[in-house]
Amino acid sequence: MCPAAIPSKTAICLRRRPDVRFVASRRKARPFVSLGTWIPAIHSPMQARVASLHLHPREGGLPLLAVDSVEVVEQKGIVGNQRYFGRKGRDGTPSNRQISLIEREEIARHAAALGLEAVSPGAVRSDIETEGIELVQLVGRQIRIGTAVLELAAPRDPCPKMDAVARGLRERMLGNRQGVLARVARSGVIRVGDTIGVLPDPEPAT
Repeated sequence: MCPAAIPSKTAICLRRRPDVRFVASRRKARPFVSLGTWIPAIHSPMQARVASLHLHPREGGLPLLAVDSVEVVEQKGIVGNQRYFGRKGRDGTPSNRQISLIEREEIARHAAALGLEAVSPGAVRSDIETEGIELVQLVGRQIRIGTAVLELAAPRDPCPKMDAVARGLRERMLGNRQGVLARVARSGVIRVGDTIGVLPDPEPAT
């Protein structure tokens, strides 16, 4: 249960997680989740899922708005995410910064290292917070969430705003420890609680 001192009722609390169930392999033990395919980046016995969703305000620096669902548009981003929707790079191609994702487990590790009891959802300014999946290991792959498909494009680099959450947090997040950036590969709707499935790599052309 979250400590009473934490103002948010939905704050992320540090807690002991149950042991992960492993499937034997000749190479090495790997955690297994029933999503229709092997998912080597799953590290929890729970099914990978969306823990919370957040929209960025028009003005930078303001708190993110928690929502129950979002609509995403192919190669544009989240409808209502006014600062990033439809953004393009200098070369005119769609930006990788269409959607940002981070694992609640990663947030909890940072909180523990910095002596914090909890970090409220949305405080680290990611659009999607997840549970039960390691996102950075899946960069270059596609994931299905709800009716949408996202392509995990690159690890996310932390900005100075992270030190406003807790001193030292930005440094803790360096080295691919602030989740990932993603592009929308297929339009759809994503809701809190939706399961996350990793799509198999496409078959090579013959």
